Amino acid sequence: MLILDYPSKKELKQKIGKRLRYRETSMFGAEYPAMGSGTVFGSNWPHITGHRREFYAKVKLIDDKIVKVS
Repeated sequence: MLILDYPSKKELKQKIGKRLRYRETSMFGAEYPAMGSGTVFGSNWPHITGHRREFYAKVKLIDDKIVKVS
């Protein structure tokens, strides 16, 4: 699971069309799609990002751009 660097899911949805700000967490290799297209799952962990709210999101990417957040 990626750590999403956004204060809320609402703000993440407002970034559709932009590049995803994230941090990798897996010690088994990168979870972000190598070609920049695919679906990733992420969470905002307040104890790491410093944001106050925790949320989970499924993010669809095409060509390194956010196209859908659910």
